[in-house]
Amino acid sequence: MIDVIKLALAGNPNAGKTTLFNSLTGSRQHVGNYPGVTVEKKEGFYRVSPDQQVRVVDLPGTYSLTAYSVEEVVARDFLIHEQPEVVINITDAANLERHLYLTCQFLELGVPVVIALNMIDVARDRGISIDVEKLSRLLDVPVVPISARSGEGVEALMQEAMTVASAGREWQEIRLSYGDDLDSALLEMTNLISANSFLTDIYPARWLALKYLESDSQIVEKGREFAELSGLRSVGEQLEKMVAVVSNHLQVTLETVPEALIADHRYGYIKSIIRQGVVSRSHDEERIYASDRIDRVVTNRVMGPLIMLAVLLGLYQFTFTYSALPVAWLEIGFGWLTRVIEHSLPPGHLRSLLTSGIIGGVGGVLGFVPLIMFMFFGIAILEDSGYLARVAFMMDRIFRIFGLHGSSVMPFILSGGIAGGCAVPGVMATRTLRSPKERMATLLTAPFMNCGAKLPVLALLIGTFFAGNQAGMMFMLTMLSWVVALLVAKLLRVTVLRGEPTPFVMELPTYRLPTFKGLAIHTWEKTWQYVRKAGTVILGVSILLWATMTFPGLSTEEEYLFDQQRQQMQAEYGGVVGSVALQEKLARLDGARAEQALQHSVAGRLGRLLEGITWMAGFDWRTNIALVGGVAAKEIVISTLGTAYSLGAVGQEADDSLSKTLAMAPNWNRVKALSLILFIMFYSPCFVTVVCIVRETGSWKWGAFSIVFNTTFAFLLATVIYQVSLALGLAG
Repeated sequence: MIDVIKLALAGNPNAGKTTLFNSLTGSRQHVGNYPGVTVEKKEGFYRVSPDQQVRVVDLPGTYSLTAYSVEEVVARDFLIHEQPEVVINITDAANLERHLYLTCQFLELGVPVVIALNMIDVARDRGISIDVEKLSRLLDVPVVPISARSGEGVEALMQEAMTVASAGREWQEIRLSYGDDLDSALLEMTNLISANSFLTDIYPARWLALKYLESDSQIVEKGREFAELSGLRSVGEQLEKMVAVVSNHLQVTLETVPEALIADHRYGYIKSIIRQGVVSRSHDEERIYASDRIDRVVTNRVMGPLIMLAVLLGLYQFTFTYSALPVAWLEIGFGWLTRVIEHSLPPGHLRSLLTSGIIGGVGGVLGFVPLIMFMFFGIAILEDSGYLARVAFMMDRIFRIFGLHGSSVMPFILSGGIAGGCAVPGVMATRTLRSPKERMATLLTAPFMNCGAKLPVLALLIGTFFAGNQAGMMFMLTMLSWVVALLVAKLLRVTVLRGEPTPFVMELPTYRLPTFKGLAIHTWEKTWQYVRKAGTVILGVSILLWATMTFPGLSTEEEYLFDQQRQQMQAEYGGVVGSVALQEKLARLDGARAEQALQHSVAGRLGRLLEGITWMAGFDWRTNIALVGGVAAKEIVISTLGTAYSLGAVGQEADDSLSKTLAMAPNWNRVKALSLILFIMFYSPCFVTVVCIVRETGSWKWGAFSIVFNTTFAFLLATVIYQVSLALGLAG
């Protein structure tokens, strides 16, 4: 029987936690989501010996264990409910004082900790030396210097972690002093909690009292629910009253709040340890390190934005240039598969489902997997190197003009600000914004970014109608998405979401050279999510849309009329089946029959109904069907267009790729393509994003607002572009 030890990796963002996780688990890992949230859940296995292995859980990066963000709640809940045998706390050796703040909270919770001093090589290069033994003795926990990127010290770290896990000691929390006022309040609250067994089966009593003093929203809410169910309402009210009393006292005497005082004392505790000879520097404090020298250029007020734009343009050039060949291979492959099925199966609904519903739908989406993969690879380089944090830092100055916050940059980037993200984690990431007004403005405008679901649609239309400068076109559309999002945010901030902006403070992590292994893992994780979505959600919706575009079909009378016309044509040529002229006429007749059947289907009728309005933006009934399907998921636009055009085509035309079909279609041109691109960029968020907005805001009115406002804005923009372009004669 194999003994499995549960180990958690925890630490601040940019501490190198994911690098260590990848180093330990390699390919023996899987990614999911924690129940009820979109935060990634990464788990893998590290084999210690043939009869012992470690289940490694990579917790979300977090700065504290207070419920400021969903990541902090997830990390904390895992530690409390899962009770891992050991937690490796990854800290940045070159920024030890700041990173030990989270360590203090682990120790106060009683977690069995091993501290990993990561990036010890960077610290040495900066002339920083750390007395590991003294730090271990003062904190009373094992401390191991490592470099997760090079592998230095990782084996020693795991041996120390196994020693702690094997000891199997009970969780023992340390008790820090927070001054007379808070210490007396803590003692009184702890006694009250212990005497009434108030949530003590889940949380340590003193730690629970600390969370009440820190005004931890999740803990306070759980306390209220528990008090209501257990008949201890008076205890819950008494705890909140104690917090109110001490808060008022601190406000009057020190002009502060318990949360700030607790943080001050924690940092004081850390400084008292650091200054006992734990950290020493062999170089001048004013030395300019490599990261600082790079930042003098990269974050410069003039050069920084220009470099950022050049990097972005280079990313798109790289993506479109090197993905073109594999995309063409997949296109050829799906075309070959379609022909095989057409020659293997007789005409009928089964063949139509396979060729038009599945291959024409899902195949069209999967055909862009290489492009998605190259895009994610490029973004992983920017993220792992530390450059994306600089983007957020530089954009803060611009965001303030539009009533937003530097912290709004990351939700925009996660949503697809550099193309390829997803609006769901982008909306979730707004939890880090303290101001409710800034948070609302950010989460309502984040869906304007070009997410990974929009990317294949944009790539198809750009590649078909703007093939001469695909990278430049994608770059301009990305810039447009930011401009529109900021302008809409400004509109919201001066109308329904008025309020002053809040201060912005952000850590700029040290520049690192990404490892190929890390880049490969990050690229594969994101690409697999895209492929998995195509094989589940998009497959199901494609089949459903195929059914709505196939049934009820032509009436018996209409079928009879087409059969009569076929017989008349054959009679005109004396039944000579091999006649080229006859075959051309029959092909046109079959095409008319297929198109009429599509128009008479459920989806066709809806598309034609909407055409009464959408003609102003240049959208025909086939496009309308695709756009309605795109509300479920933006990738559906491609799959639906593929299905619609394959159902309404025959012969060689049915075998052509969607790109070639659109290029040759008489009602398609650059003007219509541009109008459609802009509409797809800005119209209603996908259904999952709308649900996420509702969940984050607590109201369906904001979800409805995002659907109605975004779609109205997108339609007006598309209409203006289409009509003005036609008036100027630019429909070439």
